[in-house]
Amino acid sequence: MFPVTVAEFKAYCLDEKIDFSKFPRPSWGWIDDHPMIRVNWREARDFCIWAGGDLPTEAQWEKAARGEDGREYPWGDEWDPTCCQCSWRTLGDAESTSPVGSYPSGASPFGCLDMAGNVWEWCLDWYQDGYAGQSDHNPTGPESGTSCVMRGGSWFYRDSKNFRTTRRKHLGPWFHNYDRGFRLAGPA
Repeated sequence: MFPVTVAEFKAYCLDEKIDFSKFPRPSWGWIDDHPMIRVNWREARDFCIWAGGDLPTEAQWEKAARGEDGREYPWGDEWDPTCCQCSWRTLGDAESTSPVGSYPSGASPFGCLDMAGNVWEWCLDWYQDGYAGQSDHNPTGPESGTSCVMRGGSWFYRDSKNFRTTRRKHLGPWFHNYDRGFRLAGPA
């Protein structure tokens, strides 16, 4: 229901004897209840498998965000910058991530929080052009590729189109940054 937090990722690193200091510290510092950032797709996936699940497929992520009624944003069809962590012009620069779950008014129909804003989130699928739900039941991307799908927008963005439930981005699986995170999908 939430992005993985810094505290959860630290616990994983401790359990797996991974040096947490290898992850570059953001300018605002590591704050336990904020989303874990600066992990690449493989590192995010390793955490999810350790936790007993996996990254959500792109179709799972989109359904969790849009609901069954196909919402434009997780909270509805009208843009509302007070429903997510973002750098909207009238609100000023957000300057960082926020604690996970800080925007309950932005919940999706399934109760998932932070599906828009805070961080872009890795999905399990490899990217392909023209994703439109090619099949009716949990379509998956190609079996291999050079970049992976990301969804959700981030605190850094100002344009409302970046927070739409259908907005997609793709990046190489080795990429990590200050506004990229992930969430855990439970076992299928």
